[in-house]
Amino acid sequence: METVILAVVIAVVVLGALGGLIVGSRRRKPLPPPPPKAPDITAPPAEPHVGDEAETPRDEPRRTIEEVDLPGGPAPVVVEEPPVVEAPGIEIPEPTAGRLVRLRARLSRSQNALGKGLLTLLSREHLDEDTWEEIEDTLLTADVGVQPTQELVERLRERVRVLGTRTPEELRGLLREELLNLIGTDVDRTVRTEPEDRKPGIVMVVGVNGTGKTTTTGKLARVLVADGRTVVLGAADTFRAAAADQLQTWGERVGAYTVRGPEAGDPASVAFDAVKEGKEMGVDVVLIDTAGRLHTKTGLMDELGKVKRVVEKHAPLDEVLLVLDATTGQNGLVQARVFAEVVDITGIVLTKLDGTAKGGIVIAVQRELDVPVKLVGLGEGADDLAPFEPEAFVDALIGE
Repeated sequence: METVILAVVIAVVVLGALGGLIVGSRRRKPLPPPPPKAPDITAPPAEPHVGDEAETPRDEPRRTIEEVDLPGGPAPVVVEEPPVVEAPGIEIPEPTAGRLVRLRARLSRSQNALGKGLLTLLSREHLDEDTWEEIEDTLLTADVGVQPTQELVERLRERVRVLGTRTPEELRGLLREELLNLIGTDVDRTVRTEPEDRKPGIVMVVGVNGTGKTTTTGKLARVLVADGRTVVLGAADTFRAAAADQLQTWGERVGAYTVRGPEAGDPASVAFDAVKEGKEMGVDVVLIDTAGRLHTKTGLMDELGKVKRVVEKHAPLDEVLLVLDATTGQNGLVQARVFAEVVDITGIVLTKLDGTAKGGIVIAVQRELDVPVKLVGLGEGADDLAPFEPEAFVDALIGE
């Protein structure tokens, strides 16, 4: 009986061990993953539609914004193209011959007070010392100058005493002859712009503020263009506001090219570039407008000398024209002397020689500098600049 019980216990133990081994082996082997399932796609909830939108969309032709009729309102703004600005046309300057006739008539109307006053005094029955003193005063008032006045009075006294000329025609002829002797008729008054061995001719224009220097440079360009020359302008007046603009406007009117630099820049550099540009372009003349220097400022006068030296690195200056205001009288002589010490003045341009101007300044300035007056300006017009003619000037003074 005990043996049976022992056998049963052993059998139970063996069966339990076998069962544990089977269960353990099953836990150590991973089970295969289950097959993937297709994800459920949930459609978004439908939005409610009204009217035509509830129907299935249809393919319809689409219209652009321009084709859609908009409701009434303000008219669309139309952007206009800016107007095309046309370049100013090139003017044809008046020929030199034509302007001389007109200027001679104007000079005659404004300047013959001097001549009439002298003829009235010389026509007196008795030419005593008081009369001759009045003649001297008349000449001095006309800015003839002290020394030229004394010379003229002495020659008139001698000729009247010796020749006994008393008729108005004889006195007019006598006065005309003596005035021409003082002014000089055998002096070369041409503006030298045609050097024989090179091109271009180089002209520098100098003078103090307010004499009309830039305007004279522009008018001189017109004179040269009227004579068939080509011109380049150099705007070396870099200190005065709008001076370069003013000169460029003068040039554009007659087709002359203007070389300019920055405001308050180096005037000598602008002058140098102007001559260089003129040589490259092959023009006939280069006109250089310098700053309106105050003749009492030594530093500015030294810079004017620098401009001259820099320009002469290209070629010698053919002309240095000093512009003087004829209305300044003897004060203009002070300016002339200072400029003559800095640069070699070769010619004088007298502006505003009309109205209240005193014609005797022509004699005085020539005597002071020993330099001829070459050009005169008798008005504000573009063509109111002409070569100086001694005969026409004297005839205007005393009346023909």
